[in-house]
Amino acid sequence: MKITFKLFASLTDYLPAQARYSNVLELDVAPDASISQIIEPFALPPKMVHLVLINGKYIEPDKRLTQTLNEGDVLAIWPPIAGG
Repeated sequence: MKITFKLFASLTDYLPAQARYSNVLELDVAPDASISQIIEPFALPPKMVHLVLINGKYIEPDKRLTQTLNEGDVLAIWPPIAGG
């Protein structure tokens, strides 16, 4: 099934070179793949996976091991952001 995968801020460095400018990648994933399984091949540092959203809805850390997606969903991940 196809989903849209987005990484933001410093996490874009983990995308393939051709996707870094747009920060978007279309992925073909198994219907039973969890969020953790989907992001595993990108080798994101666990401390950098801070804000995880599916279609704009926050997914709590304890649900990321079991939460699956549906066809056409958008999985977006932000690192911790600091500022003032």
